[in-house]
Parts: sequence; C-alpha cells; structure tokens
Amino acid sequence: MSEKKDVIQQTTDDARALALQLIVDATYGSLAVLDPASGRPSVTRVAITTDTDNTPLLLASGLATHTPALDANPVCSLLLGEPADKGDPLVHPRITLACVAEKFTRQHEGYQRLRDLFLQKRPKVKLYIDLGDFVIFRLNIESAGLNGGFGKAFHLKPEDIVLEH
Repeated sequence: MSEKKDVIQQTTDDARALALQLIVDATYGSLAVLDPASGRPSVTRVAITTDTDNTPLLLASGLATHTPALDANPVCSLLLGEPADKGDPLVHPRITLACVAEKFTRQHEGYQRLRDLFLQKRPKVKLYIDLGDFVIFRLNIESAGLNGGFGKAFHLKPEDIVLEH
C-alpha cells in the first residue's frame, strides 16, 4: 500500500505575501454563513475592506440575510480572489478565511474608527454607510486555506496574515 502524500505545503514567506495581497487588495468576497432558520449554509457576495492590522471588515445592512445569520452564529468563512478573464479559473490564487464576526454598531466604542477607515478606503460607501440599519463586522481570522494556484496549497495561521497592534 502506498503512503498518502500530504498536498499541503510548508508555509513560506511567498505564501504569506500572496495571502496578504489577496486580502488587502480585495474589494469584495464571498461570505458563507449558516442560515439561522434552516441551519443550511448560505453564501453571498459582500463588500469588504481591511482594518489597519489586515483583518477584513464587512459593511452590512440589517436587511441582508447574512446580518441576522452572523448575529445568531458569528462563525463564517470568507473567500477572496478572482480569476483572470482568461484561462482555467482553478489555476488562479484564492484564499478562504475561517472567521468569527465581531459586530460594531454605532453605539460601540470602536465604530467611528472603523467607519472612518471604511470611508477612507472605499469612498463610494458614503452613499449608504450612515443609513440606520448598517453595521460593521470585523471578521477575526482563526485560520486560512491558501490555494496559490495548481499544486500550491497552504494552511495559514492568523499570525501569518494579521499584524499585531
């Protein structure tokens, strides 16, 4: 019987740099949550930016289905990285972040800083960021799976991506 080869590679500085690039360059991603009514996975596209330590930030309306889902269960995943216009989409890098969402409402001590940061990095959100039902979620990273392209798979820890304050 042949030994099963581990396809996950040792994390390198190049892998860390690619992961960080995918995170800080992303303007949107695919957010996976658990629907509180059915318990089934639900995936949606969300607008994001990053906090000063590279943690993803999500601006969310109370009308969006992912907001009550995150309120009920803050465990979520965020997929970042888009394929180029040509070629096989599976050879382009992408990262899946396993996160726990932390909700910031207007009453929260850190809300104004995150609001200002969101506006600085994504000025177009000015159209709706101050509507009454919008909140900010900080997606605290617990682990990550980086697919750097064909045959380039890595497991990353938060310290590989997130800067210390």
